[in-house]
Amino acid sequence: MTSTKKTAGTRHKADKYTEFVSRGFGKDVAKRLGLPQPAILRRYEPNAPLVGGPILVLGNGAGSDAVAKVLLGWHQDVRRHATPKEKLGAVVVVLDELEHPEQLANPLLALGASLRDVSKNARVVSISRPAAASDKPAVAAARNGVDGFIRSLAKELRSGATANGILLANGIPASSPSAMASLRFLLSGRSAFIDGQFLTASSAGSTAEPDWNKPLDGSIAVVTGAARGIGAAIARTLARDGATVIAVDVPAAGDHLAAVANEIHGTALQLDITNPEAGSRILEHAISRHGRLDILVHNAGITRDKLLANMDNARWDPVIAVNIASQLRMNEAFLASPGLGENPRIISVASTSGIAGNRGQTNYAASKAGVMGMVRSTAPLLAERGGTVNAVAPGFIETDMTATIPFATREVARRLNSLQQGGRPGDVAEAIAFFAQPAAAGVTANVLRVCGQNLVGQ
Repeated sequence: MTSTKKTAGTRHKADKYTEFVSRGFGKDVAKRLGLPQPAILRRYEPNAPLVGGPILVLGNGAGSDAVAKVLLGWHQDVRRHATPKEKLGAVVVVLDELEHPEQLANPLLALGASLRDVSKNARVVSISRPAAASDKPAVAAARNGVDGFIRSLAKELRSGATANGILLANGIPASSPSAMASLRFLLSGRSAFIDGQFLTASSAGSTAEPDWNKPLDGSIAVVTGAARGIGAAIARTLARDGATVIAVDVPAAGDHLAAVANEIHGTALQLDITNPEAGSRILEHAISRHGRLDILVHNAGITRDKLLANMDNARWDPVIAVNIASQLRMNEAFLASPGLGENPRIISVASTSGIAGNRGQTNYAASKAGVMGMVRSTAPLLAERGGTVNAVAPGFIETDMTATIPFATREVARRLNSLQQGGRPGDVAEAIAFFAQPAAAGVTANVLRVCGQNLVGQ
């Protein structure tokens, strides 16, 4: 679930259990009692190594050779064959030429043989193609088999390791810029709370040399709901990556909004996004100060939970108004304006509730599922301007809101994912920052879950 009423620092105070069982006496107690043993996750730090050891690249085709070459260009320690008992930081398995399920055995069992040698917080990433209705049945079966394999493997990995996949549209090489930008993101600490998920590279993407340290340098970004929690974390992360950020929130949050804007050397705009003129107000602010708008992050959202039998318009209408109707109106204004920069990026915050549903949240789930539908239909409109639109769907994220959940319920919610812990607001922000990068120019119409592979839903 997402909300504007959150703080970025809650996570460090909230999940004492994970810290306790990660070392010494606590680790021994958890092991003896058979309790969950979540790992301290490896998260992004500037100038830190991309992965924690050599990268094993599996696959026999030209695609695997090309991917290995790119990794070498990133100054990674690459292996094409496993060395017994050598600790691995990551395994990349390239399956872009699959034509029959019988071809899965060799590369995937080779991957399995190396799993005992992966280090803590290791990454497993597949590169394959999605099944299509036009495929021959055997080809579709093989390609779809990768989906089930990765999602299942993600549930088997331990010690903070994750498994995710990249899907290549037909004709897109495995080593295309968009696929390699996705690979770098999934290998890095930026993807710490993403597990069992797939990113689709719809086109080859930009061939311009990326700046991996400041990928958003010179960009102008707007973040709604930026005064607290996930929104504040998004604003900070975009600013860290080089963007100039316009932080937007309601006047009632003015003090917190100003504090965030001052911290990141951005500007604050007090605005109710349900105002029909919100889009034009944002554009006017961005153009008057910076000449254009490059990145728009629709983060603002509210909840008004109630069982449907007890739901009324007072609870239903505001959720729809804030969470989806406002985004639709603003997008229309942005797409109609010459003030939208070249190659624009729109990223919306959805929710796993919009995918799997959640008791007492029919209004919220409808609004967040609506966000996903909007993203997919907006993608062709943005493509005409060289832009992309994507959504990020958080699961259980440690915030002020989740901190108020009763202890037993909160603990169950934390442990109901493959990483056995809640995520941080920064985990959501990292995914959004990836979609905003110029290197992700070929990655559009995705709904990426940031949920640690929660056991419900897809």
